[in-house]
Amino acid sequence: MDTVTNSAAGRIVEWAEVGQPRAHESAVLHVLGEATYTDDIPELQGTLHAALGLSQKSHAKIISINLDAVAGSPGVVAVLTAKDIPGTNDCGPIIHDDPILADGLVLYIGQPVFAVIADSHDNARRAVRNAKIVYEELPAILTPQAARDAQSFVLPPLHLKRGDFERAHAQAVHHLKGRLYVGGQEQFYLEGQIAYATPKEDHGMLVLCSTQHPSEMQHVVAHALKLHAHDVVVECRRMGGGFGGKESQSALWAAVAAIGAALLKRPVKLRADRDDDMLVTGKRHCCYYEYEVGHDNDGRIIAAKVEMVLRAGYSADLSGPVATRAICHFDNAYYLSDVDIAALCGKTNTQSNTAFRGFGGPQGAIAIEYVIDEIARNLGQDALEIRRRNLYGRNDIEGRNVTPYGQTVAGNVLHELISELEESSDYGQRRAAIHTFNANSPILKKGIAITPVKFGIAFNVTHLNQAGALVHVYVDGSVSVNHGGTEMGQGVHTKVAQVVAHELGIPLAQVRITATDTSKVSNTSATAASTGADLNGKAAQDAARKIRERLAEFAAAEFGGSDSAGAVKFAHGMVHVRGEAIPFATLVQKAYMARVQLWSDGFYATPDLHWDPTSMTGSPFSYFAFGAGVSEVVIDTLTGEWKLLRTDLLYDAGNSLNPAIDIGQVEGGFIQGMGWLTTEELCWNAEGKLMTHAPSTYKIPSVSDCPDDFHVKLFKNGNVADSIHRSKATGEPPLLLSFSVFFALRDAISSIAGHKINPPLNAPATSEEILKAVVAVQVAARSA
Repeated sequence: MDTVTNSAAGRIVEWAEVGQPRAHESAVLHVLGEATYTDDIPELQGTLHAALGLSQKSHAKIISINLDAVAGSPGVVAVLTAKDIPGTNDCGPIIHDDPILADGLVLYIGQPVFAVIADSHDNARRAVRNAKIVYEELPAILTPQAARDAQSFVLPPLHLKRGDFERAHAQAVHHLKGRLYVGGQEQFYLEGQIAYATPKEDHGMLVLCSTQHPSEMQHVVAHALKLHAHDVVVECRRMGGGFGGKESQSALWAAVAAIGAALLKRPVKLRADRDDDMLVTGKRHCCYYEYEVGHDNDGRIIAAKVEMVLRAGYSADLSGPVATRAICHFDNAYYLSDVDIAALCGKTNTQSNTAFRGFGGPQGAIAIEYVIDEIARNLGQDALEIRRRNLYGRNDIEGRNVTPYGQTVAGNVLHELISELEESSDYGQRRAAIHTFNANSPILKKGIAITPVKFGIAFNVTHLNQAGALVHVYVDGSVSVNHGGTEMGQGVHTKVAQVVAHELGIPLAQVRITATDTSKVSNTSATAASTGADLNGKAAQDAARKIRERLAEFAAAEFGGSDSAGAVKFAHGMVHVRGEAIPFATLVQKAYMARVQLWSDGFYATPDLHWDPTSMTGSPFSYFAFGAGVSEVVIDTLTGEWKLLRTDLLYDAGNSLNPAIDIGQVEGGFIQGMGWLTTEELCWNAEGKLMTHAPSTYKIPSVSDCPDDFHVKLFKNGNVADSIHRSKATGEPPLLLSFSVFFALRDAISSIAGHKINPPLNAPATSEEILKAVVAVQVAARSA
């Protein structure tokens, strides 16, 4: 916040654009239906439309393929197969094991085999159904457990050890072991996958694409067309949601559209139908766990071992980094002295799973929360107390503040944050009231749980933690900003605009963010890992600061007399120098006439990050975000139906850049996480076909699933790391606050037997899964 003198009143006033609850930069356009998404862009004359022909077998050789009927269908202009790709038939982001179009071998039901280019979207979709393909079926692996048993992996196993698990486990007073299965999750972005490719002069290609990673799309398209990167421009103004599903998975759609456009010399649009989108693309990795833990009489964990088997799908995609982050978040909020953590990326004949909000962090952290929950029940204590005893320490003296991978947990506020939430949510009184309710209610049972989160912010791959930006100041005082981040509704453009407005001392309305464009800012990282505002905000701040410093030097020389440039202040759209207030636009005009450069680039690279993938050690994160959630539920023990009654969330956003947007992110992340753990069930049949490929069968949370009593608050705490204005990320960490719902359900089920039996509850905790756990507890209680 800048302090300036109001020359008219002679008083000191404070001014800031950051930290203000500004509306989303596209809010009005969203409400009026005027926000332009890729499919809203007016189509050029001669635009063609593509559709994909999908495999009907989960694992098979293609013996023959007859596409004559497809080519002869109404409106069809061309039919493309793998042999028509000019360059590399690959869209894998890391390992080159992911063909754009299958070539002789199909690895899952839904894999694209050919593409139809027609005069309309409907004609293209109708034509793909006329293909005649003969397959020779091969054995298929459909579950992570089956992949582990067959030693079928897309990558070598990952393994992190600290201390001596075997020795510590043997010395522990109490031991527990068990299994857990947590399902995957469809991203279910409102705007489906889409790309619109237009050929340009001299073999150039412009791709308008709904993607979180324009630079990756540029690389894939360039390789597919056998071009250089500078021949391809990828642009994205906004997405209708991404959630990780458009980080690498948008490459297939961009590549097919570009290949068709290049071969036919006409614009080609590929827009996925929802069913096709869900059948083709990867989801959050489901995960199967086997764990062993030793603990003392107070519930403090002495030794922990876990094997996580992720369903990677048919190719590597981003499974390696996802598994790495799962390992790095197994500890969640707890100090674990002696650990043995393994992650296996099982190769299955299903969709190639990919990034999803949290990127493996939720899968890692829920396992240790499940363990804590079991320890508490085994000891007959409140799980909150067991959680407290296992929390990371707050300083070196306590000796409990270093993660299993060797990074110090700096700025740990979990102790005070949890205490504040416990008090503000009336946790103790409500738990007592729930105990009374359950004692007098034989059918309906209530449960409550409080769960913490510690989440590392940065890409695990160090070199990705960089960003660039361009800032242009025009002679009328308006400002244009371009940066490498992509807008998917999360508000990164709004936050970056606030940062630039604050740096230049002008109202937010004077700043406009332009579409992310690979020809403006090159070699960008994906907008992912909750780093969008951190990285691009710093880069834009760097660019704006250079311009402000030039203007300050000019103002000092022009108006300041003996005043130095450092004495010149920018605020309220005015420039304050020698007690005078000059309109920003006036100074800019004068600076232009004096030939002062009014544009600048900016760059930022997150400092002090390092990671050794061989030893699985280092300091991969810039800082940690913290939070906690309390949820109360009620279940019907006869049907398994349930309802979320109340939720209280307290989240550490540091010095929030925009409290309105951050609170919205916390709310949205929580509800999305709740869907993952309760209603969103992915089901494949015995042949390996995904049966939940539309909203009729795949259930995301609706408004009626949100609690009537919903309290969300940001914890007051500046970031100890030098992040943008000492703020913290809010994209991914809040999703883990939904753990409180899952464990509240488990608490309600366990009340049937007086909290003496651990319910065997897997996720998602659908009504069917809850009922199974209820029956299991009832049977165990009768036999006890």
